[in-house]
Amino acid sequence: MFTGLVEGIGTVKTIKRVGRDMVLSVVPPFDVSECQIGESISVDGVCLTVTDITTGTLSMDVSEESLSRTTLALLKQGDSVNLERALRPTDRLGGHIVLGHIDGVGTIIRKQPRQRSWTIRVAMDRSLTKYTVEKGSISIDGISLTINKCFPDGVEVNIIPETGRVTTLLKKGVGDKVNIETDLIGKHIEKLLAYADNMSGDRLRGWTTDHMDIFKNLDRGE
Repeated sequence: MFTGLVEGIGTVKTIKRVGRDMVLSVVPPFDVSECQIGESISVDGVCLTVTDITTGTLSMDVSEESLSRTTLALLKQGDSVNLERALRPTDRLGGHIVLGHIDGVGTIIRKQPRQRSWTIRVAMDRSLTKYTVEKGSISIDGISLTINKCFPDGVEVNIIPETGRVTTLLKKGVGDKVNIETDLIGKHIEKLLAYADNMSGDRLRGWTTDHMDIFKNLDRGE
């Protein structure tokens, strides 16, 4: 699990195709001696497992599934990528809960300066926009961002100078692709409501009561 607060920008060192999969090697901005084989790392928002550590380099396997659903298949040697190591239990949750499981790929369709910041509008499939709300959170290329505006076909976000400095987003332009992960909570609520729609009578009332009790206990801090 991640927070969407990018630790720094890494550089793609090598890309090796292995059948329909890929081995991605990246030079991170942090000391690789702090990393371990088997740990998770977010690369442009995609949760990958570290499989090899050499001097100054981390290597990760990228499956066919990940390549088909993300922008990682578009990477080239020398490209810059956003990196974040997995959240520790003692860390502050400064962004929002990000799993690194990409929902789809969006396209930057507008990029405009706004005083010291930039506004970026990203188009995405309408199946994803239903999980977006104004002033809610979204992960774009692994960056936790607040949604300024929602549209039927996408969202608009604001990039402050610090976010622009420590991530790759402002290096991208109109037409470039980005990884999108929508907020986890909305997807779970949708699934629960769909499950409830298939119930009727006493079973539905019992299910509703049980879940209302859970929310009441959470509200009381239990």
